[in-house]
Amino acid sequence: MASLRVALLGCGVVGTEVARLLDEHADDLAARVGARLELAGVAVRRLGRDRTPSGVDPALFTTDAKALVSRYDVDLVVEVIGGIEPARGLILSAMERGASVVTANKALLAEDGVTLHTAAEKHGVDLYYEAAVAGAIPLLRPLRESLAGDRVRRVLGIVNGTTNYILDQMDSVGSSFAEALEEAQALGYAEADPTADIEGYDAAAKAAILAGIAFHSPVGSGDVHREGITDVTAADVASAKAMNAVVKLLAICELSADGGSVGVRVHPAMLPRTHPLASVRGAYNAVFVEAEAAGQLMFYGPGAGGAPTASAVLGDLVTAARNRLGESVGPRGSWYADRPVRPMGQTVTRYHISLDVDDRPGVLAAVAHVFSEHDVSIETVRQRAERAGDAELVIVTHQATDDALAATVAGLTRLDTVRDVLSVMRVEGE
Repeated sequence: MASLRVALLGCGVVGTEVARLLDEHADDLAARVGARLELAGVAVRRLGRDRTPSGVDPALFTTDAKALVSRYDVDLVVEVIGGIEPARGLILSAMERGASVVTANKALLAEDGVTLHTAAEKHGVDLYYEAAVAGAIPLLRPLRESLAGDRVRRVLGIVNGTTNYILDQMDSVGSSFAEALEEAQALGYAEADPTADIEGYDAAAKAAILAGIAFHSPVGSGDVHREGITDVTAADVASAKAMNAVVKLLAICELSADGGSVGVRVHPAMLPRTHPLASVRGAYNAVFVEAEAAGQLMFYGPGAGGAPTASAVLGDLVTAARNRLGESVGPRGSWYADRPVRPMGQTVTRYHISLDVDDRPGVLAAVAHVFSEHDVSIETVRQRAERAGDAELVIVTHQATDDALAATVAGLTRLDTVRDVLSVMRVEGE
C-alpha cells in the first residue's frame, strides 16, 4: 500500500491526541484513505518533555518547524500550535511547497482566512479546518457543502464551552460569576488566563468563520461586535428566570432581509427556555442554522477538548489524503457575494432593561416618554419595591435597533428619577 507523509505542528493537548489516534487507528485510516498515513515529524517548542502519551517515536520530534514543512517528502501538514505567527508563515510555506494543510487555528482563520484560501488555490492544495469551530461537531462542512444549494439566513450558536459552563452554573445552582469561573478552571474548562473566553474573543473568531462560510463573504474577527460575560450578574440570571428564559453567550450571524449585508455579533442574551439552545448544558456547544429550503437545523456536541478536536482534525486529514491520492482538491473559499458587514447600531432585536428608580408617582410615565421619544416600544413592565422610596423597574421592549436602544438608555440616565441603569441585555430567539 502507498503511504502519505504527515507533518504535525504542535504536540500539546490536541496534537498529542492527533498523534495517538494516528497510531492507534493506523490500519483503519489506511483502509479508509487507500494509503498509510505516516508521521514524518512533529514540531515542538522544546525537546526533552515526556510525550509518551502521544505514542510518537522520540526521534521524530524537532524544534525546526520551518525545515519540517519545507521537506519535499511531506504530503500533508497538520497545524495545531495556534496563534497568528509562526503558524501563518508555516502554513503558507507548506502550501508553497505543495502540501495540503489541516488546521484548528480559529484566530488565524478569522484574521487572515482569505489569504490562506488564496494561497491554497494558487498552489493547488487543500485547506481544511473543521476543528476550528465547535470541536468535534460536524458543522463547517455541512455549511460549506451540504447547504451549498440553499440560502442560509441565520446562524445562532453557543460556540464557547467555558462561558456556557459558567452561565449554566449561575442558572442551575446559583453560583456567582467568580465561583463558576473558579470551578471551570478547576475542571480544566477554563485557562488560567480566561480572557479569550469570558471576554468573547474566542467566540468572535468562530463567528467570523461561520459568517464567512454561511454568507459567502469575507468576514474578519474585527468585523464582529463582541461583548463578554463578565458583567452578567445574579440579578440578570434571576430576571431571565422570571421570564422563563436563560442567559447564554451567543454567536449570531444574520443575513439582512434584502440579502445585501450581514450582521455578525457575539454577546450575552436572554433566550427562551423553549428554544433548543436553551437546554445546552455544561461545556457543550450547539449551533442552530436557519436556511430557506432546509429550514431549521441544529448541531450539538462537545466543542473542545483534546480527543473531540482531534476527531475533527483526523476527519479533515482523511479527506485531504483522499484528495491527494485522487489528484484533486476540495471546495475552495467562496467569497463571491462580498456582502458588507453592517454596523451593530443597525441590528434589530428585543431588549431587557433593569433600572433603579425612585418609587413615587410619575416615574413610570417619565421613563415611558423616553422610550417613546426614540421609537422604542415597550412590551412589558415589572416593578419591584426594594426599600422605602426605591424600586427596580424591569422593562422588556419590542424589536428596536441597537442605536435606538442606546439613545434611549442615554436619555434614561439623564432623568432625575432614574438612579442607575442596572443592566441592559438583548433578548433573542423569538
